[in-house]
Amino acid sequence: MGVEPKRWRDTQGEHIDVRGLPPPQPLVAILRLVHEAQPGGGALLVHHDRDPLGLYPELAEIGWGAERLDAPAGEVLLRLQPDP
Repeated sequence: MGVEPKRWRDTQGEHIDVRGLPPPQPLVAILRLVHEAQPGGGALLVHHDRDPLGLYPELAEIGWGAERLDAPAGEVLLRLQPDP
């Protein structure tokens, strides 16, 4: 198994940093976090080094959506939340 992604919580929500992990580890780690999320637990923020195109249909299938946020150059920052 590869390196574990960094995870932390702050006032914005639960963060997961999957930058530098080889495929499919980022997708697996993000989906694991989504499935562990408690209802009403706030947003999940994903720090990625590329746009995870394969993630969006997986999220849609389970009733979640992703919003791309402003991030430093070379980083993709996403806020994941259950669809209303």
